[in-house]
Amino acid sequence: MAPPQAFNTPEFRRSDGPGQHNAASAWDDGFTGDGVTIAVVDTGIDPDSPEFAGRISPASTDIYGSRGIEGPDDHGTLVSLVAAAARNGTGVVGMAFDSTILAIRADEPGSCGGDNPEDPSTECGFLDSAIADSIDHAVANDAKVINISLGGPGGITQALRSAVTNAVNAGVLVVVAAGNDGRGELTTFAEMLGDAGNGGVIIVGSVDEDYTISDFSNRAGANPQYFLAARGDRICCVYEDGEIFVDEEGFVFLYSGTSFAAPQVAGAAALLAQAFPHLTGNQIAEILLETAFDAGAAGDDSVYGRGILNVARAFQPVGTTQIAGETTALALADSTAVASPAMGDAFSAASIQTLVTDRYQRAFSTDLAGTLRGADIPERLHGAVGQGACHISGGSSRASVAFSIDASGRQPPRAEILLLQSEDADRARVLAARVALRLSPNTQLGFTYRQSADGLVAGMQGRDRPAFMIAASGTDDDGMLAMADSAVALRRQVGDWGLTVSAQTGSTISAAAERRAAQLRGQRVEEDLASFALSLDRQFGAFDIATSLTWTAEDSTVLGARFHEGFGLAGSDTVFIDTDLGWRFADNWRLGAAYRQGFTRLRSAPLLADGSGLSSNAWSFDLQRSGVFAANDRLALRISQPLRVASGGLDLNLPTSFSYDTLTAEYGVQRLSLSPGGREVTGELAWIGPIWGGSAAASLFLRHEPGHYADAADDVGAALRWSRRF
Repeated sequence: MAPPQAFNTPEFRRSDGPGQHNAASAWDDGFTGDGVTIAVVDTGIDPDSPEFAGRISPASTDIYGSRGIEGPDDHGTLVSLVAAAARNGTGVVGMAFDSTILAIRADEPGSCGGDNPEDPSTECGFLDSAIADSIDHAVANDAKVINISLGGPGGITQALRSAVTNAVNAGVLVVVAAGNDGRGELTTFAEMLGDAGNGGVIIVGSVDEDYTISDFSNRAGANPQYFLAARGDRICCVYEDGEIFVDEEGFVFLYSGTSFAAPQVAGAAALLAQAFPHLTGNQIAEILLETAFDAGAAGDDSVYGRGILNVARAFQPVGTTQIAGETTALALADSTAVASPAMGDAFSAASIQTLVTDRYQRAFSTDLAGTLRGADIPERLHGAVGQGACHISGGSSRASVAFSIDASGRQPPRAEILLLQSEDADRARVLAARVALRLSPNTQLGFTYRQSADGLVAGMQGRDRPAFMIAASGTDDDGMLAMADSAVALRRQVGDWGLTVSAQTGSTISAAAERRAAQLRGQRVEEDLASFALSLDRQFGAFDIATSLTWTAEDSTVLGARFHEGFGLAGSDTVFIDTDLGWRFADNWRLGAAYRQGFTRLRSAPLLADGSGLSSNAWSFDLQRSGVFAANDRLALRISQPLRVASGGLDLNLPTSFSYDTLTAEYGVQRLSLSPGGREVTGELAWIGPIWGGSAAASLFLRHEPGHYADAADDVGAALRWSRRF
């Protein structure tokens, strides 16, 4: 991962660890360890080094009480450099360069053999009692992380075990070097510390610049569960008088050891502790281990344990995510919304800035716009000519029945309501429904299965409208992908007016883009809807008019758009007002116009603010000439706009900030516009008539900005269809 430009400096490139473990991504977000104390239990520190200026805790101490914090060798100083060297443009930079170092000198008096930083292990001796006292001192002085880059081949005392356990119980993370014996197993010392931590201790082995386990490093062995690897091989550089030491021949000295891999992890832990101050040491350990880069054998293994430190991944959500303050899972890899055709490209310019929390109640800023999926552009030609069904109908003056059976061979035959098109739509009149009954001269009753109530009502009203393959009437488009289950309509002629009441049940259909579970992937998601309508129609000489009021109730969707359960939406209600006009201004000529106006309101929901709603419309104009080439043929032209959201959207009450003290979110309103930038306008020239003993239809069409996508290429085409009754 390339570091942000602001951090890609010579100082950064000299530093072995931050670049290799992707720390700069956390730095770029402002997390540098500021305010976090790392306790380094070691041989002390160089208090005069400019790399720690102003950042050595006043609680730093010699655990034996009288020698001061500057030790007999550079081991403790080098460990501290890896963890926290300043970002000052010189030398190297540490993993958590703004953190505070609590230096605890714990070497046994008189035990150190000399200053030899190139030796992978310190030559000083450390008593368990001194280490235990140092841990207690670190906890008492608010250290969040304790680094122990020392050890021994033997076991540990009960006092040291208790000190580690108490530190972990106090919320502190303990980081321990794995040791430099090149063993296939941990030392007893490291293993016992890991066990004492009960999940709050990380044992750290060393890898080189190629992410290969170092020859000298002890391996995870039978304890991969708390083993993590980090750069500890050939680390730059030895310091003298606060600067990188260069010998007379111009060489610098590198140092190696798991002692220096451990502070890479301790520094990473400090970054997490600053960013997410509510985390315990156990949780930080879990995050670092779970987000490690997998190395060696897949999964946990006996060499690399849980893997290699990856700071960038540790700063990404872990486990199930949800909108902050909510409980329903919302995975950032899922689609959080699927638009309906009426919304077209509305999501292309959307922005939904909010906060999500992960398994550890860590809040992350995200723009959910990247998880919104625009509507699929409807392929109207396929629906017009690709049916492959056999249609059967029959009846008398009092009753009629029509049904279709699949003839494509792709599905088992089943009874299905016939969506009458072309000349059948005009001939059928009453027969527009699959079962139609005339109860009296002025009363009709109809039922459908798998057909909308619109076609049923149109048949009862006897509307003489031209049939087109592509361009729908303005009053026939509800702007959503939906499937009717059943419909019923009752029409009564009252004087010159026809009054029709109808009802329909069905479901909206949207792609299962929310991969909530593997078994849903690639399937369809259905949501219930129901509609109720009241219609009036009348003839005025050469004029005819039909108008209706329709209420559509959607259980979970919004004008056919499906939103992730994480938003907690409770469905919507839409009222459509329709007007359909016709004028026979001359023999064999008819001029028609249709307009639909929709108003959608969302039902109350926790994340929905007042004012959410949509306004939508559709329209069409058509001109028809009958008897063009034969007595029963027709030629018609239609210009139409499918239903389109004209204005409005969702006012979402979403988290804008998160308190780690109370683990609660504060909210602000964000507008998600559902009005597309594109506008589909369809033109179609259609002919229909008898030919070769059957019925033929031909169409030339142009769809400008199809699907209401502003950048979509025009859809231009032609279609021919021929059918015959048997």
